[in-house]
Amino acid sequence: MPTFNDIRLLRINYLRGPNIWTYRPVLEVWLDLGALEDHPSNTLPGFNARLTSWLPALIEHHCGVGERGGFLQRLEEGTWCGHVLEHIVIELLNLAGMPTGFGQTRSTSQRGVYRMVFRARDESVARVALAQGHALIMAAINDQPFDVAAAVARVRTEVDDQYLGPSTACIVTAATDRGIPHIRLNDGNLVQLGYGASQRRIWTAETERTSAIAEGIASDKDLTKSLLKACGVPIPEGQIVNSPAEAWEAAEDIGLPVVVKPSDGNHGRGVSLDLRKKEDIEAAYHLAYPEGSDVMVERFIPGDEHRLLVVGGKVVAAARGEVVSITGNGRSTVRELIDSQLNSDPRRGYEEEYPLEIIDVATDAKVQLELQRQDLGADSVPASGRVVVVQRNGNVAVDCTDDVHPEVAYIAQLAAKVVGLDIAGIDMVAQDISKPLHTQGGAIVEVNAGPGLLMHLKPAVGAPRPVGQAIVEHLFPSEDDDGQAGRIPVVGVAGTRSTSTIARVVAWLLHLGGRHTGLACREGLFLDRRQVESTDCAHWEAAHRLLMNQTVQAAVIESDARTILRDGLAYDRCLVGVVTDMDGLETLAEFDVYEQDQMTKVLRTQVDVVLSEGAAVLNAAIAQVADLAPLCDGAVILYAQDAALPAIMEHRAKDNGRAVVVKNGRVVLATGSAEHVLGALADLTFGRNAVVPDTDALLAAVGAAWALDIAPDLIAAGIKTFEPTLPN
Repeated sequence: MPTFNDIRLLRINYLRGPNIWTYRPVLEVWLDLGALEDHPSNTLPGFNARLTSWLPALIEHHCGVGERGGFLQRLEEGTWCGHVLEHIVIELLNLAGMPTGFGQTRSTSQRGVYRMVFRARDESVARVALAQGHALIMAAINDQPFDVAAAVARVRTEVDDQYLGPSTACIVTAATDRGIPHIRLNDGNLVQLGYGASQRRIWTAETERTSAIAEGIASDKDLTKSLLKACGVPIPEGQIVNSPAEAWEAAEDIGLPVVVKPSDGNHGRGVSLDLRKKEDIEAAYHLAYPEGSDVMVERFIPGDEHRLLVVGGKVVAAARGEVVSITGNGRSTVRELIDSQLNSDPRRGYEEEYPLEIIDVATDAKVQLELQRQDLGADSVPASGRVVVVQRNGNVAVDCTDDVHPEVAYIAQLAAKVVGLDIAGIDMVAQDISKPLHTQGGAIVEVNAGPGLLMHLKPAVGAPRPVGQAIVEHLFPSEDDDGQAGRIPVVGVAGTRSTSTIARVVAWLLHLGGRHTGLACREGLFLDRRQVESTDCAHWEAAHRLLMNQTVQAAVIESDARTILRDGLAYDRCLVGVVTDMDGLETLAEFDVYEQDQMTKVLRTQVDVVLSEGAAVLNAAIAQVADLAPLCDGAVILYAQDAALPAIMEHRAKDNGRAVVVKNGRVVLATGSAEHVLGALADLTFGRNAVVPDTDALLAAVGAAWALDIAPDLIAAGIKTFEPTLPN
């Protein structure tokens, strides 16, 4: 069997927004199969068998066949290795915990060279998956060994290092389900939901509405308790101590058993429960001291630990903790029993996605202390049948949302309100959460800002709770949602003919309509009437800056075919999309665009992203542009100088279609058979010097303004006051 040279990866490009392939970001890879162009999958000895044994879940890939096993059918029939690589990368991402369903591979004008794309939520993760998939396919082709588990682990590590944490991701997913766009603002979990002035920001389970004062109060457990106590919320008695000796004295004053914990820690770190002996309390002090600024001793409340999640003043989820224990068999050590009875649970893992953590007795001081209290160590061998407690807290993973008593919910909501948190994790100890707290001596022991959500998303027992949806509802209430939650009017202008002028006029008209408007075009970057950049800003980065700006109430963004092919659009959807022409073919050879028909696939992207309540504004004088109309989810406004164009006439006759035309020397807004005269064409000039505009550009700008529901009188007045010359 011959050994094949590696498939060459000629170019790798991350398309960050809607593009010619899909609405979502993708990694686009140009690859050269070399000699493999003459060897489809069914001609490579043992290739299919090796591949399916390494990645058995490939049977779930439907591929173009449209059914389970479809891709395997293509393998057996014979498909090219670029297509196979696409499916390998997708499967590696699936195995690494980043499910990916979209991919395509298409030939180019060069023999053996293909463009392969796949959905990429994160560029660095996608690049690692590509590298591992590339190594895997070459090993399968050349009958060489390959460590699939190591490849998946490498991709998973990149997912854990680079992608959003599970709590943030669930909120982002819920926002996406509501049609709310998002922008990741850093390498961590700071995310903007929505665009411009309609945005809200989250940082894991904290929002821009989370008060810094409230967060400071929550981090000070002693202060939190004093405020809760003043409002009648049940809390355990406790006090701050400064030494192990003081801890024991406080425990004697409060009464045994007690809890020792840091005064401002979180996630249960440094907390020791149900302490009854002096030596245990002193050891617990040393455990708690490094985890906070002070150490607190408080009365132990009998019962189970519970976490109630309060969002916007309502309890939306609750989980119960369980004491974790092992049972001796008279032969195995504690360490071995922990591994066999606890760490073998598939719900436990090191990554954030697991609801329960791996227990490492060698490094977990709390576990060591718990064992010492039972006169045991990691290497002790418990007698057969002896139950050994390993952890008393930190295992909150049993959903009990439906069991919460109304009085318990009220107390939790009150605690969040007293501290001032819009999202709070309320730690409560109760023997039965379905009964009022006061009847069982239960109490709130902590109020946490930025609570983890994983216990509610992936409970070890019980149903997941839609906490992401609750947080998005808190930020974007449905009763205020007119279908535009998190959105500002975005106008996209694509083409080459006077597109900067069109964009500037539309931005000016939006400004006159009372909106603080951002503009990114070839003539610069503008925030309302202020020019921020004077260089060419008709590109993704400049547009992104506008969408991140909290003062921007509307955005006008110019693009062209190169922008779409190189980066994709900067926005997921727009209210108005303008396409002026299909020019520029001669500059796109590097993207393998040589035929005029290919321009349709590129510039249709601008029309594809128009919202259902929006409109596409299309040049009817160019048939290739007018033919984009059926692709629009919203309305269509055609424009042309010739009111008698067949495309215009047909559009007006069908469903009262709208058009902007020139008729008898006047600019007319037509809806079906009805016509409204905007003004004489000769009078619709720009600025104090009465500059005569390009007529097509004028009509396009008028059409976009009309689509934005700007009043015709304001459109006419705005055109006459627009100054085409930028100030020096």
